[in-house]
Amino acid sequence: MEISWPHKTRELHSHHFDSTIWNDLEFRDDDIIIATYAKAGTTWLQQIIAQLLFDAAEGLEVAEMSPWMDLRVPLKEVKLPLVEAQEHRRFMKTHLPVDALVFSPAAKYVYIARDGRDVVWSMYNHHVNANALWYEALNDTPGRVGPPIEPPPDDVVQYFRDWLERDGHPFWPFWENIRSWWEIRDLPNVHFVHFADLKADMGGEIRKMAAFLDIPINQDVWPQILEHCSFDYMKANATKSVPLGGAFWDGGAQVFINKGVNGRWAERLPEEDRRRYEERALEELGPDCAKWLMTGKLAGEVKA
Repeated sequence: MEISWPHKTRELHSHHFDSTIWNDLEFRDDDIIIATYAKAGTTWLQQIIAQLLFDAAEGLEVAEMSPWMDLRVPLKEVKLPLVEAQEHRRFMKTHLPVDALVFSPAAKYVYIARDGRDVVWSMYNHHVNANALWYEALNDTPGRVGPPIEPPPDDVVQYFRDWLERDGHPFWPFWENIRSWWEIRDLPNVHFVHFADLKADMGGEIRKMAAFLDIPINQDVWPQILEHCSFDYMKANATKSVPLGGAFWDGGAQVFINKGVNGRWAERLPEEDRRRYEERALEELGPDCAKWLMTGKLAGEVKA
């Protein structure tokens, strides 16, 4: 059966995005694209793939090796030559929905998602600790389209309500990102991962990813791969995984890699807000996708 591959239909610009960089990228057949809405395990996947590609090597500059392509800073005129000069197998990241990407049938796409409430709690930590350098880069660098990003409110619950009511505010729309990737989940070059599954069985999920990416696992260094992909190791070595070594956040790179846990919202989020989120997820995504996003399970599925 002939495959209907996704096609780019629009550009996205904001204080963070410049989607036009994908128009100018010359894909290689073995490229790996890590995709996510944000704060759903992106850095974790970058670390995992780096460890698989480089046999558990220490000291990898993962943030430089695996750039966020559609982040508008640095400018694409600076970023693209650096990416094109890479000689290792490239593994780039994106936070775009599918229809704002140029999609390569030859590349491999790994998409990771997480319950939106967990995303917001992680995003709030990211945002509330951002410093003046972060705001300057996003708001004052020439080329910004649309309003600047502003400091968050003092209350994480209010932050969640704004995010839900304004669909991803102050970052970018949430539901269209999840929905667009869910719609192509059955393509042969797309692999789905859920943050909860990665937490529950990291070794098993890494083996699945390695098989999908055609990366043979070096069994001699398998224990080191698992160690280097653990939360404790990543937090202790966060300056290698975080842009500019964490210079954008008060407290440094360790703030960027925060808790690595789910369910923190359960302590603070009132029942009415939980219900509104779940109703919105069902409305926006349908029962199967909403169930998967919340639990990692499909409707009717029971995981061991």
